[in-house]
Amino acid sequence: MTSIAMGADAAAGQNRKAILAGVIGNVLEWYDFGVYGYFVSTISQLFFPSDDKLASLLWTFGVFGVGFVMRPVGSILFGIYGDRQGRRKALSAVVFLMGFSTLAIGLLPTYAQVGLLAPFLLVVVRLLQGLSAGGEWGGSTAYIVEFAPEGKRGYVGSWQQVSVAAGFLLGSLSAALLNQVMSHETLTAWGWRIPFILGIAVGALGAYLRWRLGDTPKYARIEEAGEVSQAPLLEALRTYPRETLTIFGLTMHNTVAYYIPIIYMTNFIVNVGKIPHSTALWIGTTCLLVFVIIIPIWGALSDRIGRKPFLLLSSGGYIVLSFPLLWMASTGSVALAFIAQLTMIVFLSFFSGPCPAAYSEIFPTRVRYTALSIGYNIAVAVFGGFAPFISTWLIGVTGFNLAPGFYLTAAAIITFGFVLSIRETAFTPLR
Repeated sequence: MTSIAMGADAAAGQNRKAILAGVIGNVLEWYDFGVYGYFVSTISQLFFPSDDKLASLLWTFGVFGVGFVMRPVGSILFGIYGDRQGRRKALSAVVFLMGFSTLAIGLLPTYAQVGLLAPFLLVVVRLLQGLSAGGEWGGSTAYIVEFAPEGKRGYVGSWQQVSVAAGFLLGSLSAALLNQVMSHETLTAWGWRIPFILGIAVGALGAYLRWRLGDTPKYARIEEAGEVSQAPLLEALRTYPRETLTIFGLTMHNTVAYYIPIIYMTNFIVNVGKIPHSTALWIGTTCLLVFVIIIPIWGALSDRIGRKPFLLLSSGGYIVLSFPLLWMASTGSVALAFIAQLTMIVFLSFFSGPCPAAYSEIFPTRVRYTALSIGYNIAVAVFGGFAPFISTWLIGVTGFNLAPGFYLTAAAIITFGFVLSIRETAFTPLR
């Protein structure tokens, strides 16, 4: 074997190691952030007790959404840091912050112990989680895609979404298992704290894995050439405003169709479909497992036939199917509820597979972390994080159990239009 071939093999091995570590770190990050959503019923009792169950749920989902308010701030702070100092340092910091704040939730006193101080502290800690999450999505997307060889950005980038879904899967699985093995009284007394307390170990492991890595070849190249942007936020807003708006528009469907099927549907199936909570958790966990498995398939296929067909299929599917699928989930049939949530997940996966590469291909390396993060996180903060709250509120106000379908459909229509307006980037080099 020639020295050139040996060098190429070594570089490929280093790339695989970096991608693997990035994926594992992302799994741990999103486990920490998402586990809150699967303990909403318990948290609502402990932090927002009320005779009105709907009011308790609204408050709890509201605090879930509050975590997203800080995501644009996190995207700016960590985006600038990541574009100026490198992806590795920024991503190590965000995962450690997430682990620390998740541990804090597990140690919080409840309303019965300290009164109004309990929900106040919960809001503060969720804001810290949101700050971390704001720096995570865009940074991990840029990191993984920048390591991808030409012709495989869709497949390699899809593992960013695999890792996000796997993090939520771990959160869902932990909730399902604890509901299975613990009585309601034990779970409410102390069992709910276990997944949150584990957050510090999860965060420490993720930070360790990331800190040991080098930066991406794309970033190293502009660093060596002295082309690192010293004002990535200003450059992104001045030079790429249309592209940043495009990310916002693409994310409308991506985020609403993410947090309703993955977080909200468990409560929808329980409260509207009257299916037992433990059964609903296992339905969601099984659907998430399928989601994790099929995302890379569409990412790989998008390298062959393009990103746009899959993005259009996903948003178009939600335009047509949102109301029928919600009706199926509301019937009280376990089989129909499973088919409905699984169909939602499959159509979401058509977007999740190619979207990390599609997003990354819009911007050059020097501002990719910041610009991608801002457009994405503003949309998530406004429309995604509050999707469970808005869905619950819509049903309460209208008395129409399928009212969340209006929200899903409207977001899908907007994104469908944005996808039509962008050019296909799958077959051009990454800038």
